[in-house]
Amino acid sequence: MIVVTGAAGFIGSCMVSYLNQHGHNDVVVVDDFSNENKNKNLEGKSISAQVHRNNFFEWIDNNANNIDFIIHLGARTDTTEFNKEIFDELNLNYSKKVWQKAVEYGIPLIYASSAATYGMGEHGYDDNHEIIEKLKPLNPYGESKNDFDKWAIKQSEQPVFWAGLKFFNVYGPNEYHKGRMASVIFHAFNQISKTGGMKLFASHNPKYKDGEQMRDFVYVKDVVSVIDYLMNNRPESGLYNLGSGKARTFLDLTKATFKAMDKPENISFIPTPEDIRDKYQYFTEANMTKLINSGYKKPFHTLEKGVEDYVKNYLIPNKYY
Repeated sequence: MIVVTGAAGFIGSCMVSYLNQHGHNDVVVVDDFSNENKNKNLEGKSISAQVHRNNFFEWIDNNANNIDFIIHLGARTDTTEFNKEIFDELNLNYSKKVWQKAVEYGIPLIYASSAATYGMGEHGYDDNHEIIEKLKPLNPYGESKNDFDKWAIKQSEQPVFWAGLKFFNVYGPNEYHKGRMASVIFHAFNQISKTGGMKLFASHNPKYKDGEQMRDFVYVKDVVSVIDYLMNNRPESGLYNLGSGKARTFLDLTKATFKAMDKPENISFIPTPEDIRDKYQYFTEANMTKLINSGYKKPFHTLEKGVEDYVKNYLIPNKYY
């Protein structure tokens, strides 16, 4: 069986769907299941057991012999939350326990790290272990992810295989529940549907024109494909970037959304909220050399193709993946 934590969430539910589509029906889902909107992400999927996150470690003790793999995607992901204790509990300490159980029972492990660990990118976006100690994340969420990465690479006892995935700006179906933390494409679709236009953050950096702030946007279908590859091929254990490898502007993204919706472009700019202005990233781009050199050959969706698939096949018909 394959265990997916955070399974009712955005990436977790897409992972469950991908596994089902590729013949894995013995999937155990772990989450807190208290959010009815999130739980809709799991409707219609083939699941062999549902385990509350508070009971997960006891459940592992009783079922370890049957577990083939743990995909640990559960985390508190709100970058606007500043209570460090919440992140210590749910992201750092919980992940340590998952790791320790994987070591104890010889279970391979993939876990979600984040590109938020890179902070302003002053040390670049390379997934080599040497720079981990130097990184300065911009918020407690990024700090919690980097703290676990630092802890993991220092462990003398490691799972038989492990990979920590530094997710960049993931977008795609099953993020209906995410509110403010949903992707810009999701917000653009809803704003364009309601008003016919899209307001983007203006630039407060003289190096970038309005709307030309750049991010590495990666489609969730590529993310779950990479996880499947790592699970089945098990290259060298360690941290891996998971982006498209190509930074694109918010203008590119918004124009692609208008095109996918078959609507005329209508883009304006508003000031970036002051509470995030000093921590706003103007550029991120994953160096994907390590993953590609490990043998991953599948091409990533272009931004235009990913947005088109997301908008036309999920957002417009209000469907789940």
